[in-house]
Amino acid sequence: MGAGTLHVAPVDAARAMFAQVQQQAAAVGITLREPPPEPTSCCGRGCNGCVWEGFFAAADYWREEALLQLG
Repeated sequence: MGAGTLHVAPVDAARAMFAQVQQQAAAVGITLREPPPEPTSCCGRGCNGCVWEGFFAAADYWREEALLQLG
């Protein structure tokens, strides 16, 4: 199994969420900070504290902050 294989669906969902929230913000003239970058250093071994865990935590935080700005 290659690096990131287990994260295909969640990554796609995160990308879709980023796009949807950015579109909502643009529609009302709000500029959001860039979403967190996807990890490039996952070894695919399921490490405790995997870079993907950090990414998804950052994605959740980004969404919460963006929704606060959108009111």
